[in-house]
Amino acid sequence: QLVESGGGLVQPGGSLTLSCAASGFSFDYYTFGWFRQAPGKERESVAYITTTGLTYYADSVKDRFTISRDNAKNTAYLEMNSLKPEDTAVYYCAARVRFSDFWYQTTEYSYWGQGTQVTVSS
Repeated sequence: QLVESGGGLVQPGGSLTLSCAASGFSFDYYTFGWFRQAPGKERESVAYITTTGLTYYADSVKDRFTISRDNAKNTAYLEMNSLKPEDTAVYYCAARVRFSDFWYQTTEYSYWGQGTQVTVSS
């Protein structure tokens, strides 16, 4: 099970950190991705972290977002800075065992959270 938290309303240029608490599987062996879905749009990849901490980002968020994990807390994070109105979406975390070259595809993941809303607006 994955449970996201930390979403909310933030002004453009602001910051938020999302959390993804995992349970029911061996956290250390899983890789994690963050995705987002805006109204009327397809779900898109945002970031990915491997079991060893290697990170990958979509071009649209590179240098603004940081994905991380805390194996002791069974939690993955997405730190979002310099937020823009176009970052408004429901954000989902997802988990899969072992690294995938296709981390940006939703079909690669076994577990999904319920999502948390992020709204960037003045």
